[in-house]
Amino acid sequence: IIQGEDEIASIGMVIGAGWNGCRAFTATSGPGISLMTEFIGLSYFAEIPAVIFDVQRGGPSTGMPTRTQQSDLLAAAYSGHGDTKHPLLLPADPGECFEMAALAFDLSDRLQTTIFVMLDLDIGMNEWLTKPFEWDDSRRLDRGKVMSHDDLEAATQEFGRYKDVDGDGIPYRTYPGVHPTKGGYFTRGTSRNPYARYSEEGSVYVDNMERLLRKFETAKSLVPAPVIRNASGKTRDGVIYYGSTSAAMDEALEMLEAQGRRLDALRVRGFPFADEIFAFIAAHDRIFLVEQNRDAQLKTLITTEGGVDPGKLLSLLHYDGTPITARFIASEIAKRMATVQSAASQSEAAE
Repeated sequence: IIQGEDEIASIGMVIGAGWNGCRAFTATSGPGISLMTEFIGLSYFAEIPAVIFDVQRGGPSTGMPTRTQQSDLLAAAYSGHGDTKHPLLLPADPGECFEMAALAFDLSDRLQTTIFVMLDLDIGMNEWLTKPFEWDDSRRLDRGKVMSHDDLEAATQEFGRYKDVDGDGIPYRTYPGVHPTKGGYFTRGTSRNPYARYSEEGSVYVDNMERLLRKFETAKSLVPAPVIRNASGKTRDGVIYYGSTSAAMDEALEMLEAQGRRLDALRVRGFPFADEIFAFIAAHDRIFLVEQNRDAQLKTLITTEGGVDPGKLLSLLHYDGTPITARFIASEIAKRMATVQSAASQSEAAE
């Protein structure tokens, strides 16, 4: 454990460790993400593994430092200069934090980029009841595409650090000093060709940026899939939620079922978004989207990444800093459903 003098030093040490083949992470909150932005962009463009645990709290600025929110989604997903996108893991409780922590390190090595684990202050500082953590002793670390000394010796082509050999956008890398004459390259945050040689040629830059998009597309199949819970009967209404909202949502769905209000539910667990999320939205006439922030940040991500009609997503926003409750969720959804039903009845009467 190293105590950095500030957030910039902390993420710099993490990226330095990742470049050397050592797994490392740092933990922070929203203001820390802001300070780390330049190094996060380096991780994305130079393709160096890193893991960041973001314990989200009330903002902006220092905001409410002892209160909870889900208000860093956009800051984390697009952190960096220029066009950047980063995978996010969205745990629901300390148990999933434990599981997703292990996954985050595998993903950072596999994808050679920064992985964010997006918990919040409710999970990070309050007491939760969870099942005992379990570890599978048969599990092996996934170090991704790393070429060894023997791999380099057997290679028939020149090593290219940023070549897309397999078509999934993920290049092969080497650890420093693995071979005396092969596998070396210059790590840079500037534009370069597939062999890591500096280039500002437009076509070279575009090819590299398109490859990074292919890598992000590959990440869809690697981040945790959404969890879908179907109502007791057919319904055209659905609800989407994530993170620490989950416990309250389970109770709220039961309360709404008791009122005769059925909703299919989908819990988002990762970004980039799986195709199942957009299929779920398409299969329903109305989607309630529950978030703990003011600006509906998950809604923005979904509409931006999936081309979804924003009018189909009805935001239920809770951001006073206290953990969201089942009573709030059930009350707001019931109120919205009653309003829509009343409007429909008035329309039919007018006709």
